Amino acid sequence: MNTNGTIIRMSDIRKVYDTGKVKVEALKGIDLEIHKGEMVAIVGPSGSGKSTLMNLVGCLDTPTSGEYELGGQAVSGVSRDTLAEIRNRRVGFVFQNFNLLPHISAQENVEMPLLFGGVRPAERRERAKAMLERVGLGDRVDHKPTELSGGQMQRVAIARALAMNPDIVLAVEPTGNLDSTAGSDIMSIFTDLWKQGSTMVIITHDPALARRASRVVEIRDGRITADHPSEA
Repeated sequence: MNTNGTIIRMSDIRKVYDTGKVKVEALKGIDLEIHKGEMVAIVGPSGSGKSTLMNLVGCLDTPTSGEYELGGQAVSGVSRDTLAEIRNRRVGFVFQNFNLLPHISAQENVEMPLLFGGVRPAERRERAKAMLERVGLGDRVDHKPTELSGGQMQRVAIARALAMNPDIVLAVEPTGNLDSTAGSDIMSIFTDLWKQGSTMVIITHDPALARRASRVVEIRDGRITADHPSEA
């Protein structure tokens, strides 16, 4: 894989939640670089700060202090509108609960980020069909999520994540709601995408899932405690 170029660069990232009565420091000086073409698993127990880190990596939130660059663009301190634009263009999300709209087709679900991105209708349809074919659902483009299995719904979510050709695909417990067979299939898709050059960041507490990555970053009590190649 080509790992030239830094996609994610975080320097002394801190996140403090002020509840009014008490301040909670969720992240305590995170330094992290992820390069183009890596598949990185971020692991840690509940309360470790990995969800907060996910929110920052995915541009769902901004740090209290520190510097974050995504694809060379500064993210720290930008407006909410700019943050939303960066998020739509640069990050593809895959969530545990799929987050699909139930009353529209697989193709229309995949088209949603393209619609928000201002892509013309004909190109939206073409790209959505291509992405669904890429994840093995070329024959399910007109099916609604309620007509699909859990594994197929997650494939639609992956196709949607790829639609805008993002800098990173951020997957949050992507196999959490799947049986072992469907979960293994989804991880195989991630591995194939990684081998094709996609940059993957996987947030998980599942050691088996983390072993499928090329690199594992461990977080505990708001700090990175280990950063090493996968044992697989």
